[in-house]
Amino acid sequence: MLPEQCVTRFVITPVSETVSPSNSPPVHAADARPRQNKVVDQRIATTRLPDGSRIAYAVVGHGPVLVHAPGWLTHLELSWAMPPERALYESLAHGRTVVRYDKAGCGLSGTTARVPSMELELETLDAVVRAVGASRFDLYGASLGAAVAAAWTAEHPARVARLVLYGGWVRGADIAEMAVREHVLGLVAEHWGLGSDVLADIFAPDADAATRTAFVRYQREAATPQTARAMLALAYDIDITDLLAHVQAPTFVLHRDHDRAAPLEQGRALAAGIPGARLEVLPGRNHLPYIGDSDAIAQAVRRFLGLSPLRSVPGASVTRRQYEVAQLVAQGLTNRDIAGRLGISERSAESHVERIRDRLGFRSRSQIAAWIVAGGR
Repeated sequence: MLPEQCVTRFVITPVSETVSPSNSPPVHAADARPRQNKVVDQRIATTRLPDGSRIAYAVVGHGPVLVHAPGWLTHLELSWAMPPERALYESLAHGRTVVRYDKAGCGLSGTTARVPSMELELETLDAVVRAVGASRFDLYGASLGAAVAAAWTAEHPARVARLVLYGGWVRGADIAEMAVREHVLGLVAEHWGLGSDVLADIFAPDADAATRTAFVRYQREAATPQTARAMLALAYDIDITDLLAHVQAPTFVLHRDHDRAAPLEQGRALAAGIPGARLEVLPGRNHLPYIGDSDAIAQAVRRFLGLSPLRSVPGASVTRRQYEVAQLVAQGLTNRDIAGRLGISERSAESHVERIRDRLGFRSRSQIAAWIVAGGR
């Protein structure tokens, strides 16, 4: 959960305008020190739902607004510390102001007594859009977020300039047999450790060992077993069949041909149900867009949004000494412990940690640790 005093609220401009240095979102004083790479400066803030629940959201990049409606469990800090996931967002942030958020009860957002539902998903998206002041914007929904994004667009036809749907489905009951759904739901509720492992195999079968380990940890730290089970139940229960015909925005549907979590037939159904929607099928079996050929996904989305292709996005990196310090941070050592281990002063150890945070655009030591676990270099 994100403490209230650690955040600020900021406003960004709609899709028809460009964010310039003079009107860029202000950042909290603790995050205002200069960065070596501006695009990695993720700025985190909070807003409130009508019932008072606190929702954390993050902004990165510059340009017209692109809002990301998330699919599975979320954690803004841990996702930013996973090199492949971060690389996807940075690819989209070249020419766009990317807005992401943690769902109610997940990650840095506050706890809630409400059970996950489409109503709560739409309310959360609406609150974030209102908080950043975006009157018209591009919307990107992945996995369960594809259904949420399509439903929100159907309800607000004048607000969404372009809609991107990745790995989505129309009816949750069609993505797996009932026996399979019940088994996975029971596993998540009763054995969250094992359940998060099983879901990692379903969502990211081609992830390397470090990324898989980080994703399993990510899921467990993002939500309680009860929240995870309820979110998965929502994914299985959702049905947006009757809403698709009301989506008026130009729509791009992306789907991998052997997605293990969402069959290609569901991507085809999404595209067929939305007037004028265009479907592009990419090879692969990973449900998570940043696992496998994530560059193909980023480039396809950029083309649809009218952005120029990217030759490459330089990943966040540190010096050899800083990497050594980061490894010790991941082991739970304090600055004093690090100083003793490396034969340097405690002040020098503290300076190394601060420089690591600067170079990677991180807010905390836990993000440094997560980055190491995920195989960051």
